[in-house]
Amino acid sequence: MSVMMTKGEGVTVITLNSDPSSSCPPICQILKGLCYSPALCSVSQPLKKKASLSILGAMQIMIGLLNIGPGLILRTSQLTAWYLNKTEFPIWLGALFIAFGFMCILSERFPSRCLVVLNVIVSVAGVAFSITAIVLYSSTIANIEPMGCDSGYYDFQYYGNPTPTPEMKKTMQKKCNEIHQLMLVLLRGLNGVLIVLSVLELCVVIRAAILGIKALRSDRQNKVSAPLQI
Repeated sequence: MSVMMTKGEGVTVITLNSDPSSSCPPICQILKGLCYSPALCSVSQPLKKKASLSILGAMQIMIGLLNIGPGLILRTSQLTAWYLNKTEFPIWLGALFIAFGFMCILSERFPSRCLVVLNVIVSVAGVAFSITAIVLYSSTIANIEPMGCDSGYYDFQYYGNPTPTPEMKKTMQKKCNEIHQLMLVLLRGLNGVLIVLSVLELCVVIRAAILGIKALRSDRQNKVSAPLQI
């Protein structure tokens, strides 16, 4: 199906030539003709020569991979906030960042208007996810508390062992406190790493959205149907 548009004085006529041999319904042929029309999905050669979106996409993929690692570690900890463990937020957020990165790369390799608009929408969604991640990880750092070391916990008389001496209890409780403090430092450090990655992702998706919007505005101002320059 081909699409033609004719402009007159106050009138715009769109002509759609259907394919009689096609088994698709007319509405599907119309959508196909619109999506594959040169005015909507033309490829920009100048955009292919630049690597800005590819670099941003590679950075997002790297951020996503680095986000999954600490997320898996936090998933195994009992001190992690319940809303992160229940939703497995760090893991699927890393997968989303990777998907956003591939979208950036695709929009540069095949720079059609469809992909550029879709990349802008995805980048705006990435801004929302990044801000949400920063808030959640910051809240987790503020609410992480070490588990108490109750001296009765180390009483082995329930297991048939002799009752430990006060010196042994004191030593074991001291060791327990040291371990819990170390765990607290590690968990806060991991959350800090995730916050830094989320801030970096926020900067990247904002930059990607700006590049896409500039390309669309430039194309609209120049009234050029094919090239989209970033």
